[in-house]
Amino acid sequence: MSGAATWAEAVVPHLKALHLGFLALWVAGLFALPQMLARHDRTDLRAEFAQIRRATHYGYVWAITPAAVLAILTGGILIFLREAFTVWLFAKLVLVAGLVAVHAWAGHTIIAVAETDGEHEPPGPLAPTLVTVALVLGILFLVLAKPGLADLPLPRWLLAPLGHQLPFDVPSR
Repeated sequence: MSGAATWAEAVVPHLKALHLGFLALWVAGLFALPQMLARHDRTDLRAEFAQIRRATHYGYVWAITPAAVLAILTGGILIFLREAFTVWLFAKLVLVAGLVAVHAWAGHTIIAVAETDGEHEPPGPLAPTLVTVALVLGILFLVLAKPGLADLPLPRWLLAPLGHQLPFDVPSR
C-alpha cells in the first residue's frame, strides 16, 4: 500500500467527524433560524427588536453560514477521498442542494426584514422547519441505508455518455 493511500485512509475518520460536526451546527441553525425569524415582531420594544434582529443576523453570518460552507467542503473532500461516486450519493447531493436553498431563503428573509422597515413580515416557522426535517430525514435515509438506486428509471441522457470528454480523470474502482 502506498504512503498516499495510507495517509488518505488515516484522514478519512477525522474528516468525517469534522463533516458531522459542521453539519450538525448547520442543521441546528436551519432549525433555529425560522424560530428566530418568527420572533421579529416590530410591535416589541425597539431595543428588543434590535436585539433579536442582531442575534439572527450574526448567527447566520458568523456561525451558520461558515458551518454550511465547511460541511459542504469536508463532504466534497470525503467524496473524492472515498471515491464514492454512486447513485445514492448523487441523490443525497440533490437533498443537500435543498438545504442550501433553505439556507439562502433564510438569509434573504433576514435581509428583507432588516432593510424593509416593517414592510416584510417573516413567515411562520412551520413550513421551513418541515422542509428542513424532510430534507434531513431524506439525507439520513440515503446515508444510512445506501439504497441501490441504480435501477431507477432515469432519462437516457443521464445514463449514457454524450461523447464529451470530462476536464479531469474519473477514478475507477
